[in-house]
Amino acid sequence: MNSTYLTPFSKAVLTGLFTGIVATVLCLLYNIFFRDSTGFALSNYINVSSLIFAVNLLFFLIGVIYYAFTRMLPRGEIIFTVVFLILTIVLAYLGGRVHRSDVPQLNSEFHELLLPMIILMGLLAAIGIPFLYHNKKFEEAVL
Repeated sequence: MNSTYLTPFSKAVLTGLFTGIVATVLCLLYNIFFRDSTGFALSNYINVSSLIFAVNLLFFLIGVIYYAFTRMLPRGEIIFTVVFLILTIVLAYLGGRVHRSDVPQLNSEFHELLLPMIILMGLLAAIGIPFLYHNKKFEEAVL
């Protein structure tokens, strides 16, 4: 794609989508590795379909939010990074309190599956999107 056609909005959204694809692949790989190594069978909430659709939709929205932060707030990138790091910590804390099953082992395994995904997605959103947005090689090769 010719970068002369990129607007700040389209660049933010496309960067968010690319980061979402990376997050999706990493979450899917972790999901496969975790389930194979532990035999964890509960898949009503975290499964291939939910990861593919939810993570990509979420990162599309995060790209839009990144654009809004950078355009509407002074030092919007720093505020975006801080807000998403705090949001990651809060969601990780809340994810650790989720009661998924009456069986304690299944609860524990669910937390072991959920928490790394929350942390991974939070770090990719908070740090990955601003980094890639300003990376000229990324813009030339991917966008």
